[in-house]
Amino acid sequence: MLEEAGEEVLGSVLLKASCLPLSFLLVLPAVLLLLLGPPPASAAHEFTVYRMQQYELGGQPYGTRNAVLNTEARTVEADVLSRRCVMMRLMDFSFEQYQKALRQSAGAVVIILPQSMSSVPQDVIRQFMENEPEMLAMETIVPVYFAKEDDELLSIYNQTQAASASQGSASAAEVLLHTATANGFQMVTSGSQSKAVNDWLITSVEGRLAGLGGEDLPTIVVVAHYDSFGVAPWLSHGADSNGSGVSVLLELARLFSRLYTYKRTHAGYNLLFFASGGGKFNYQGTKRWLEDNLDHTDSSLLQDNVAFVLCLDTLGQGNSLHLHVSKPPKEGTLQHAFLKELELVIASQFPEVSFSMVHKKINLAEDMLAWEHERFAIRRLPAFTISHLESHRGSLRNSIMDVRSAAGAQVDSKILTRNTQIIVEALTRVVYNLTEKGVPADLQVFTEQMQIQQEQMESVMDWLTSQPRAAQLVDKDSTFINTLEYYMSRYLKDVKQHHVKADKR
Repeated sequence: MLEEAGEEVLGSVLLKASCLPLSFLLVLPAVLLLLLGPPPASAAHEFTVYRMQQYELGGQPYGTRNAVLNTEARTVEADVLSRRCVMMRLMDFSFEQYQKALRQSAGAVVIILPQSMSSVPQDVIRQFMENEPEMLAMETIVPVYFAKEDDELLSIYNQTQAASASQGSASAAEVLLHTATANGFQMVTSGSQSKAVNDWLITSVEGRLAGLGGEDLPTIVVVAHYDSFGVAPWLSHGADSNGSGVSVLLELARLFSRLYTYKRTHAGYNLLFFASGGGKFNYQGTKRWLEDNLDHTDSSLLQDNVAFVLCLDTLGQGNSLHLHVSKPPKEGTLQHAFLKELELVIASQFPEVSFSMVHKKINLAEDMLAWEHERFAIRRLPAFTISHLESHRGSLRNSIMDVRSAAGAQVDSKILTRNTQIIVEALTRVVYNLTEKGVPADLQVFTEQMQIQQEQMESVMDWLTSQPRAAQLVDKDSTFINTLEYYMSRYLKDVKQHHVKADKR
């Protein structure tokens, strides 16, 4: 189940609150009003807050169930947090303090984030990434919000912290007297609780390049999910996961469209490109796309001769690449040929990159699949995922810290360009059978006028990360989907959107 978006204008700020489906809920930005002193308030400060995720997967609830708060502010230094809004800064955040606030039945929790993640130490980023899934797993009735720091909010936090610390050493009578007389800060959100939204639509976009030759040409499918995920949907920008994958997919589409323009370089392979939605929720867009193409139609490239499916995921960092497979490819197959070409290209052209194949069987007992290629493997289509991550459990894949400016979580444009070069060189050697034709392994195909356009890939990454792409925020009429469809239409044929309702199972 989803939640219906509500809107209310408070002063000059637009309040939005909403939740989402699957069995799954989630909320959008709200306005939090800080009132100074006991009523009537002598001053007020408005700032936007972003609510934690709320959803249900396989009958298991995650996140926070409440959205409304109207309570006095405290920091974790206070001895009594019950029915108080507990303010925490990311720089000082600890999961133990967060648990303390929930155990004491706090009225709400507001976690204050810096305006730019580039100033945050890498160990703080890494620790919070590891905490995010634990925070979501602790389903709670306490409203949990995130806010971006500004000077006034920081001043309010410091004043509240000082007051909370002084109360910690006071007697019960002194605390009671302070509560009655002090100029505290009252935290108030406007708006109401979220409403469930049914029939949430997942939108994906596909396009193709037809091969030259007969009707039964082999098809290579290139896939990347575009949605992002983190503890708060409106703060989930997904730079590396999976903005980098989408960026590589679009560059591959551009390069192969140029090759397929001329008869002498028009290969005998169909190329099918798929930007999938709902990836962070068990690859729901891919699941339903496969069902529609394999079970409900007689004319689909997926029903014919599929050479292999290449899924692109987290490709913007590091000096390693890993090809994740559910079943090692057999020698003599095109899957095996692509694996060998990857090894050849990396060894001869990019020796600084380490490469490995990672074999992991599909665990159907888990609520979530590990990688997108598993959706295809379940339907007996040969598939793999290429990523710089050695394990699907990398915290980077599901974090609001996955932004372009974060220390230790930054997409490196040069590395992204290099990884694109590796993938397109290996793919081209398969499509044009260059090894069998005796083309040297160290000969780069994509140079000069056909080289990877790093500046264009940077622009694509800027566009992708300029907006939150949490699955529940992207509908079929969104500017993001329309722009993605337009971009793919520049290079591919038969580009179209694919809409499915979220699977409630």
